[in-house]
Amino acid sequence: MARRSPSLKAIDTGAAPAAGKAALPAGAVPAANDDAGGTTTQRIVDAVTQAIVERRLMPGTKLAEQQIADIFKVSRTVVRQALNQLSRDHLVALEPARGAFVREPSVEEARQVFEVRQMLEAEMVKRLCAVITDTQVAELRAHLKAEGEAVARTDVPGRTRLLADFHVVLARMLGNEVLAQMLSDLLSRSSLISLMYQSAHSAEHSQDEHVAIVDALERRDARAALKLMQSHLGNVERNLRLNPRSNDLAKALQPLA
Repeated sequence: MARRSPSLKAIDTGAAPAAGKAALPAGAVPAANDDAGGTTTQRIVDAVTQAIVERRLMPGTKLAEQQIADIFKVSRTVVRQALNQLSRDHLVALEPARGAFVREPSVEEARQVFEVRQMLEAEMVKRLCAVITDTQVAELRAHLKAEGEAVARTDVPGRTRLLADFHVVLARMLGNEVLAQMLSDLLSRSSLISLMYQSAHSAEHSQDEHVAIVDALERRDARAALKLMQSHLGNVERNLRLNPRSNDLAKALQPLA
């Protein structure tokens, strides 16, 4: 895929943070000496991650160190620390003599990410059915309402974030922060995968599936919740174009029958 170089202003928006991560207030730029304990480094990590999740940074985008340093008014050393962390999170690729780019996940990686999500989230909803409270069901209903409103007003960044956060909210209701963080990381990677391979997937359909999952949780119907989550993730994966394109010139140029 050809490298894209859209403006990095996409990371300087102050959008709502990814689950479990600190917000960057709208228009705020951290001070250069604000890196005690890695504060500024984490703000850069959060801003880039959120821009990816909200589809404002595309796979292949070059992340120029100096431009990011200018946006956040920090040294390039601080930016380099953030890019190294994003590389460890599998969101950024660091290429010798070329710099940092938003990663372009392979088809095999995409399949593996969804395989892991199926394993984790199927067990998650099964366990949640046994412990979920009426208060938590009400919280999920409020989240669904926000999802529906974002879908209705065609708020693409908002609905994308909310549809992803739904899965992390479920994990937190189990009181398992390790699971919640694992899902948060997987969902960030899923966002990159969707940017590269997503076809005409319907946000409305995903939101409807979330409603059905919450309905099953409210009934404490573990079997239904399990099947609905498996079906939901399967539908999301099926809406990705994961069939590798042929590199065979003769096949590519052969007229269709």
